[in-house]
Amino acid sequence: MTNVIFACVHNAGRSQMAAAWFNELADPSKARALSAGTEPGERVHPEVLSAMQEVGIDLSRAKPQLLTEALIADARRLVTMGCGEACPVAPPWVVHDDWPLEDPKGKPIERVREIRDDIRLRIEMLIREHGWER
Repeated sequence: MTNVIFACVHNAGRSQMAAAWFNELADPSKARALSAGTEPGERVHPEVLSAMQEVGIDLSRAKPQLLTEALIADARRLVTMGCGEACPVAPPWVVHDDWPLEDPKGKPIERVREIRDDIRLRIEMLIREHGWER
């Protein structure tokens, strides 16, 4: 089982969408995703909830959590999205990628949809690249 962590600052937008897409599209016997943030917010952004609900993914129970070294230690891959220097350094066995994605917080729903769809494409490519398809 491969653990993948998606991380951003507040864990209330990009990383939540990425982990949800990953867990929706990947074979759960091969890989699973978690999301976390360096400064977790209180809840997932409402515009993110709406955009994901449109595609049948319910994030209403998702709760932002702190990105810790313990979480990273159990992972094989860490994908950061805008946390910059605030993201902890990954241990040598963890592959670290950075996806430069715009923060959806406060954006019009049309822009949040574009970010959501970009994340889905990236997730599909990641899953295909590693043979984690369902």
